Amino acid sequence: MNSTNPKVDFFFNKAKQWKEEYPLLRNLMLECDLTEELKWGVPCYTYNDSNVVLIHGFKEYCAILFHKGVLMKDTEGILIQQTENVQSARQVRFTITAQIQGLLPVLKTYIKEAIAIEKDGLKVELKKTEEYKVPEEFQLKLDADANLKKAFKALSPGRQKGYLFFFGQAKLAKTREARVEKCIPQILDGKGLDD
Repeated sequence: MNSTNPKVDFFFNKAKQWKEEYPLLRNLMLECDLTEELKWGVPCYTYNDSNVVLIHGFKEYCAILFHKGVLMKDTEGILIQQTENVQSARQVRFTITAQIQGLLPVLKTYIKEAIAIEKDGLKVELKKTEEYKVPEEFQLKLDADANLKKAFKALSPGRQKGYLFFFGQAKLAKTREARVEKCIPQILDGKGLDD
């Protein structure tokens, strides 16, 4: 069993919810010979510096998230895709301690499978930028401004996808237009949405 990481203790100590569930999940991860790290403000468990699974909590549930869950077999049908836009990660959600206790052998098997995926060097085939729909409001701006078009094409594929996703998530044309207008200066500066 690997040891706990003191940097991660704060996550568990500050928890107002899931005080019984988190320790069960933490012990499970450590029993599986994963290294405990703090990433994105949550406990992340790695194998040879590759992210395998993390623990996180929400108001309605706590969960473990397999970074490459889409590649897993999911023989028990317990993996959940958080939203339709999540390409790789999959969650297992819990609302009570008994759920975790009842699934411990299954979860251990799933974690071992996730580790095997890392050992084998398997990669998730992510959608290409050109597979994302360019919202009409943004396409009109690109067609009208050669500098904007050039600046957008110069962005990394990840940054391009970030913008297209952000623009496309707005349900109203007015909101999409506002988002595009707000982001144009950042795109022209060669920055991503979160830069």
